[in-house]
Amino acid sequence: MLKPRLVTGIAVVLTAILLPLRAEARAGWTDYARLAELVASSKHYYSFRLELDGNPSGCRDKHWFYQDYSAVGADKIYTALLESLGSQIRLRVYVTGACNLDGYAEISSLGMIP
Repeated sequence: MLKPRLVTGIAVVLTAILLPLRAEARAGWTDYARLAELVASSKHYYSFRLELDGNPSGCRDKHWFYQDYSAVGADKIYTALLESLGSQIRLRVYVTGACNLDGYAEISSLGMIP
């Protein structure tokens, strides 16, 4: 059984590591870019990579984004991403300010231009 001091120490270290990731995250639109990769997985979310120089989220990874499969409109955004693969369509996404443990930025909206 873990001692209370050890549990408290672990909690303090985890908070110190994870809190800055959340504190730096911001919401906003990215620039337009081409879709480089789309990953469907058995996890609770799909992820994708845009050819960007950076994004407003402040998350650790500047190129990768994700959306939970259960989010409202996730099926429509996934379909639009799938249709844009291999085309000249440029995309921008709205990042929510949330980052996952991989450092990917969560999205809630998608914009497309030819």
